[in-house]
Amino acid sequence: MNQVELHTALKSLGMPVAYLAFKDTVAPPFITYQFAYSGDLMADNHNYLEISNFQVELYTVKKDLASEKKVQDALKVAELPYSKTETWIDEEKMFQILYEIQLIGA
Repeated sequence: MNQVELHTALKSLGMPVAYLAFKDTVAPPFITYQFAYSGDLMADNHNYLEISNFQVELYTVKKDLASEKKVQDALKVAELPYSKTETWIDEEKMFQILYEIQLIGA
């Protein structure tokens, strides 16, 4: 899977999706995603395998288990293992559910 395919998979959930941030105000629930860092497999002065670590962020105004399940199911269908953390952003009055994933060879 590459970044374009990731974007397409997230858009299929029926929520607004943007890379990093939206230009205009969007009502939750919505999703942003971004490249976080690379963890390429390297040896002999070569990058043998690209490993791109991405963050997929779900924002909701209340604990929204249905939206979380949609995102998690999409990641599972795409065979993208994830780790998940949750944060309350007091200034925004929103939950941020953060999924960390890897795109290998993308």
